[in-house]
Amino acid sequence: MHALKGIALQICATFLFTIMSALVRIVSDRVPTGEVVFSRSFFALFPLMALLAWRGEISAAIRTAHPLGHIVRGTIGVCAMGLGFAALARLPLADVTAIGFTAPLLTVVLAAIFLRERVQIYRWAAVTVGLGGVVVMLWPHMSGALDSVEQVLGATFALVAAGCTAGAMIQVRRLTRTETTPAIVFYFQALAAVAGLATAGWGWVVPSVSEAVLLVTIGVLGGIGQILLTESYRYAPASVVAPFAYSAMLWSLLLGFILFAEIPPLLVVIGAAIVIGAGLFVIWRERQLGIERRREEEAATPPSGPAA
Repeated sequence: MHALKGIALQICATFLFTIMSALVRIVSDRVPTGEVVFSRSFFALFPLMALLAWRGEISAAIRTAHPLGHIVRGTIGVCAMGLGFAALARLPLADVTAIGFTAPLLTVVLAAIFLRERVQIYRWAAVTVGLGGVVVMLWPHMSGALDSVEQVLGATFALVAAGCTAGAMIQVRRLTRTETTPAIVFYFQALAAVAGLATAGWGWVVPSVSEAVLLVTIGVLGGIGQILLTESYRYAPASVVAPFAYSAMLWSLLLGFILFAEIPPLLVVIGAAIVIGAGLFVIWRERQLGIERRREEEAATPPSGPAA
């Protein structure tokens, strides 16, 4: 295990995803969301397939025992992607990023409901506090409902996208019981590209040269970011690298200010801090529980070797 390498890969992946989101915000003024979803997914297949070919894992990516499970994961994931992109077209970059931090908290709730995972009072308390932070983040957008319908729509899309992301993560957990990581990643990108293409009859536009370059870049950055994210977990435990995904807040604040002159409301920043704190506590608690489970397993395992 190489913790520093895993952390560096996680930070790089988060940075690339944030740049991708900024580019989505730029092209969303003219390019329909479905077209952006297609570009994000289709062009992401190129770096992904190149890596799989280099590793000789293409057969592992195509082989699946549960195609229906991939369809369910793909459907939920496409909804998350489409709603997230629709939110980026209506809200500042940092606001969408902050609301997206709700996903790990919602994953805890859905895991308890659908996977029957045992969630102790500490994590429930963290989820409750985190959801309180969500209310704080949404307040600047929802309180002015009569003045800005687009902001309300954007905040709603971002929150529902976070819920869909949590649902997709639950389905991924189910798939990992029988499916390889290359298969899970490949089938999602392929299904998302097909879903995006299916919207071609609803107002796709012919992009300009600059827009076409941005759309291709969105897909390539998304694909490379996905690869770096997956690789980060090869080098360090999830409890070590996952907290650095919250560096997205820093990148989104910087890019939002540089590219769009956006400064998020103070309540959004405060709410994001609350949600990040709650998320970090959940990650820390998961790590502690993992340590406790390993100790219990070691204590229950009889010693090997000749009897004394």
